[in-house]
Formats: sequence, C-alpha cells, structure tokens
Amino acid sequence: MSAEEKIRAAVDARLGSHIKRAEQALMAEKARVLRPFGLTVPQYAALYALSLAPGSSGAALARTCAVTPQSMASLLSGLEARSLIERRPSPDHAQALITRLTPEGRVLLLRADAAAREVEAHLSAAFAPEEERQLRELLGRATEALSGPRRPLAAPQE
Repeated sequence: MSAEEKIRAAVDARLGSHIKRAEQALMAEKARVLRPFGLTVPQYAALYALSLAPGSSGAALARTCAVTPQSMASLLSGLEARSLIERRPSPDHAQALITRLTPEGRVLLLRADAAAREVEAHLSAAFAPEEERQLRELLGRATEALSGPRRPLAAPQE
C-alpha cells in the first residue's frame, strides 16, 4: 500500500472526516449558487435569519449563524453598505442596534433563497424520506455528543 493510500485509509476510518467532507461539499455548492447574488454563505444566513426574526441584534445573529460577534459586525456593515439591511438603535439598550431587512434585502433574499433551497432539495433527493429522517436524527445526536459534557482526556502516551 502506498503512503497516499495509507493516509486515505486512515482518514477514511475517521467519522469526523466524513462529516467534514459533507459539510464542505454543501458549503461549496451553496457558495457557488449564492455568488451570482453577490452573497457569501454567512451573509445569506444572516439575511435569512433576519427574515425570520426581524429586529435581531448582531449578537443574536452571530449565535444563530455560528460566527463570532466580530465577524457578524463586519458582515452586517457590508450588508448595510449595500442597503440590504438597516440598523437602528434599540429603544431598550443604548448599545444595541436593531437590524432589519430593507425592501432591497428582501427581494435579494427571495431570489438567493430559491437557489439555496435548490441545493438542499438536491441533497434531500439523495435520500429516501426515512433515510433523511434518520440522517437528521444521527446528525442531531452527533451534535449533542460533541456539545455536551466532555469526558476527561486520556493522558498522552510517551
């Protein structure tokens, strides 16, 4: 077995590598279909989240979109510069900004979301309905296993 084959076999034996490859393929395809709209996947995710929860703060959007608050602040500044969102001071918290889609943002999101939904429909079509349900359940369990309490690490072998 060649060195390359050994590496491939060892990596293939790792569950995390399969999850990572699937995630990379999904993000690459979404990036491809969102590019004509001038959106990145995180920008699309923020616009989509705002369509579901208008008035969200940057901190809430960062948590929802799984990015750092600093990344979200930069992302929102870019969307605001393109007039896709508007931010106003919160009446409840002087430091917080309330973010909403502009009419232009809503129109762009509708078009971009149709493209993103096609990617997800293509992915779903690879599975029978019961398989998709099982996949969702298994991925949920994987997320819970990695998000829950951790067991102590084994001592390094010398």
